[in-house]
Amino acid sequence: MSTLLRCRPAFWNQCQSNSIGILHLHTSSNACSKEHYKMLVLGGGSAGITMGARMKRKFGAKNVAIVEPSEMHYYQPIWTLVGAGAKTLDSSGRTTASVMPSGVKWVKSSVQEISPDTNTVRTDNGVEITYEYLIVALGLELHFDKIKGLPEGFEYSKIGSNYSVKTVEKTWNALQNFKEGNAIFSFPNTPVKCAGAPQKIMYLTDAYLRKTGRRANATVIYNTSLPVLFGIKKYADTLWEIVKKRDLQVNLRQNLIEVRADKQEAVFENLDKPGETKVFEYEMLHVTPPMGPTAVLKGSLLSDASGWLDVDKDNLQHKKYPNVFGIGDCTNLPTAKTGAAVAAQSSVLDRTITKVLKKEKPDKKYDGYTSCPLVTSYNTVVLAEFDYNGQPLETFPIDQSKERRIMYHMKADVMPHLYWHGLLKGWWGGPGPYRKIMHLGMK
Repeated sequence: MSTLLRCRPAFWNQCQSNSIGILHLHTSSNACSKEHYKMLVLGGGSAGITMGARMKRKFGAKNVAIVEPSEMHYYQPIWTLVGAGAKTLDSSGRTTASVMPSGVKWVKSSVQEISPDTNTVRTDNGVEITYEYLIVALGLELHFDKIKGLPEGFEYSKIGSNYSVKTVEKTWNALQNFKEGNAIFSFPNTPVKCAGAPQKIMYLTDAYLRKTGRRANATVIYNTSLPVLFGIKKYADTLWEIVKKRDLQVNLRQNLIEVRADKQEAVFENLDKPGETKVFEYEMLHVTPPMGPTAVLKGSLLSDASGWLDVDKDNLQHKKYPNVFGIGDCTNLPTAKTGAAVAAQSSVLDRTITKVLKKEKPDKKYDGYTSCPLVTSYNTVVLAEFDYNGQPLETFPIDQSKERRIMYHMKADVMPHLYWHGLLKGWWGGPGPYRKIMHLGMK
């Protein structure tokens, strides 16, 4: 496989060299060299860094390496608020060097090929790395190019996307400059990470236009490829009430296939009637791009038929190669792809690896826990939490399907702190233990 792995969505085109002051903590690889590690982690996103920190404690820093090409690391969940002007882009990023576990080898390259039969990984600069154990945390890829007219359409104003560091501020610019007409928000016909994000920016746009006195001249439209507004009924019921109350238009089974940025037109296909399309004029367009598995995984010995890493949904161990494990967006786990899911998976995977090292059967099961803080205004959030079965799995002993101010502050202020100082340090494994405490005495 000769296809180079493109930087994952969290780190798209972010190669900036501002980490020189702390690079003494890590060593860089030499081209055409061979290296060996007891634990090799592919990917330096949230999943890769947290597992790197955990594996450092388990194997020792010198025995662990993380392969990651990007100089910058971003806390992507906050981009919802960046696109709405509530947070700055700078606040979402830190240098990769600053979040890399100290002493762990940082291989600053892209993965070019994975050969699990020989326990070998080859990078794009010629380094060949062998391993005893491998954690794949490569995230997923954004495919703006699968929409005709993109990504070149982003050169025009009035169009943005909260899914890329290059386009998130364009969302805020389009919102600020909105005058009158249609504000359109799309959801693609592919798996996506943070499936609530495409509609969060719709609610924030509605709130901003009301605050600035322009809502009367706007038609806010959410065109989603899905047959539902949200997959979990308890939270969907609340969202439908919000949609009706705020006069938002929701069109189901509509997939964005073309953007004519010069004409401010977006073309959607009716998925229930293939070939039938409708053209929408827009004053503002937010695009959620199609997404898919990384090129290096797709078609490899580690992937399933769809290109995702093929792991056991209970213990995150690869189904064919017992010394290979997976975590996060790159896997075929049947749950939503979110940072909250990564946190919960990290504690399970840590335990699984401990058992494997002892040649024992993994005994801790991942229940599919994931979370989606649905931002519904500049001060309210509906905190959706659920499991593999699509059943609510709520942390707090209250009805989380209601809009709450306290949940907004948790989303905007508490969770970023928990991310940088808890998850990435390998200490935060999700709210499971706290849930049990908070629900003591309750059925």
